[in-house]
Amino acid sequence: MPFTAYILDVLTDSVYPARITIEDGIFKEIVPIHVTEETRIDVEGVMLPGFIDAHIHIESSMMTPAQFAKIAVRHGTTAVVCDPHEIANVRGIKGIEFMIENASTVPFNFYFAAPSCVPATSFETSGAILDSEDIEYLLQKPEMVALAEMMNFPGVIGADDEVLRKLRIARKYNKPIDGHAPLVSGKELDKYIEQGIVTDHECSNFQEAIEKKQKGMKIMVRDGSSAKNMEALFDFSERIEHYKNQDSFGIIPNEVLSRRLHSPIFDFIVSDDKNPKDLIKGHLNESVKKAVDLGIDLIKAIEMVTINPAAHYGLDGGSIVTGAKADFIIVDNLNDLNVLKTYISGECVFDGENVLFDVEDVDVADSMDVNMKSPEDFDILYDGDECEVNVIKCYNGELLTKKTTATLKTKDGIIQPDIIEDVLKIAVVERYGGNTITNAFIKGFGLKKGAIASSIAHDSHNIIVVGYSSEMMAEAVNTVIENRGGIAVVSEDFSGSLSLPIAGLMSNEDAFDIAEKLVTLQKMASALGCKQDAPFMTMAFMALLVIPSIKISDKGLFDGDSFEFMDVIRN
Repeated sequence: MPFTAYILDVLTDSVYPARITIEDGIFKEIVPIHVTEETRIDVEGVMLPGFIDAHIHIESSMMTPAQFAKIAVRHGTTAVVCDPHEIANVRGIKGIEFMIENASTVPFNFYFAAPSCVPATSFETSGAILDSEDIEYLLQKPEMVALAEMMNFPGVIGADDEVLRKLRIARKYNKPIDGHAPLVSGKELDKYIEQGIVTDHECSNFQEAIEKKQKGMKIMVRDGSSAKNMEALFDFSERIEHYKNQDSFGIIPNEVLSRRLHSPIFDFIVSDDKNPKDLIKGHLNESVKKAVDLGIDLIKAIEMVTINPAAHYGLDGGSIVTGAKADFIIVDNLNDLNVLKTYISGECVFDGENVLFDVEDVDVADSMDVNMKSPEDFDILYDGDECEVNVIKCYNGELLTKKTTATLKTKDGIIQPDIIEDVLKIAVVERYGGNTITNAFIKGFGLKKGAIASSIAHDSHNIIVVGYSSEMMAEAVNTVIENRGGIAVVSEDFSGSLSLPIAGLMSNEDAFDIAEKLVTLQKMASALGCKQDAPFMTMAFMALLVIPSIKISDKGLFDGDSFEFMDVIRN
């Protein structure tokens, strides 16, 4: 049955009234109409293409794909390109196939990218390894639209045989290759791009992003729960300075330059990692509004989450045109972007109040093969009164870390943290049967007592813990083990936990239930003195060795600049 509505056409950057006919989930006919006093517009609001997140790790939502879909459609998201490398590091191909199967149970468009780096490096222990043969197997699946982020940029630059083999396979199947190259520039960046890597979502400043853009990469502007790069990449003062340096002023007419300043020079807005506490508030709809607040043209911002990702990955959607899949949303107006309804394949899946599909619980085998720990496991020994140690310095809302040092005292041969200088203990506990532990020190969390622990520790997802005392660290880790994975906060006064029994990463609960528990745990962490806005997600990234400059794995403290292990004790 045809209906009339005002539609946003991302192909012509215009809004106009049209008569729309949908058959078999496809836009059969879209005819512009002329509005008169007698014309009846059936749809109140504006009709937009459904939003597409071009790069996200569903596991970071702590939900199954099916549960993620239930919260995403509330915010106008109808499709995602997800990289399941989190569960792949835990359970390999079986984990990826679980994600694909679970995703198929709900009316939502899940597209997948084959994880290129499982594990991310050889300097950590993971639950599985995906080699080039596995990548070829995965890329033949119809659900796979890309080779996922190539995090092993040293392997690409250094021409590692296995890394290059994976890249050749992606090119063989004509799949776009996503990148991950934080702070890589100059000739090293040239070598990286020469291998056909076409996107990057790790840019943390404008100059880094513009170099990659000028060299042909498509830039994903990340607006996640822990890493938020939108403000830096949409910084107009940086753009003006860039144009000045290029002598654009005086060459390009001022009125043209003014329009350019309000048009995004980057390509996509993505989440990367989004926790349920943030997802219940919004998804790409909130990111688009944030981009507009930063001065980006509204329609151009919407294109970054619709037609741009659809065109890049060859997805069936992203625009309201004849012959396309009828994935669209109705918003109240283009200022507020409040989602009134969401449609997938022409069927309403969110009516403004309720999600119109159900999700079934799933169960997977226990992924915890680790012994219970004692306080002594978290002690660092030194024969002397004090010593100088290397320290991870982390920052609120950032994945990048810096190297620093501290002079710490010892007691009974055990190096003591320094609560006044905010030098705490951090450890990674291997959970795949080896039971190895690395202990080190970290600055930036602000805990005054107690400990926090999690089985979410990118990307190998061993158990990571930060705390002031070995006793509390052991208790927090043991709580995670007893829960078959999850997050724990412990102290002498109170404790709490969130169980994530699906690969130690996800729960069967919905976003609202998980968010409520997560908020409680974050309040507990704050009560212990934690200064991080997203403490558990920030802690999780302290184990991601491919992001500079210093991180930690179950095998040791790691120098991300020289890409080798470093000693905890300096003298």
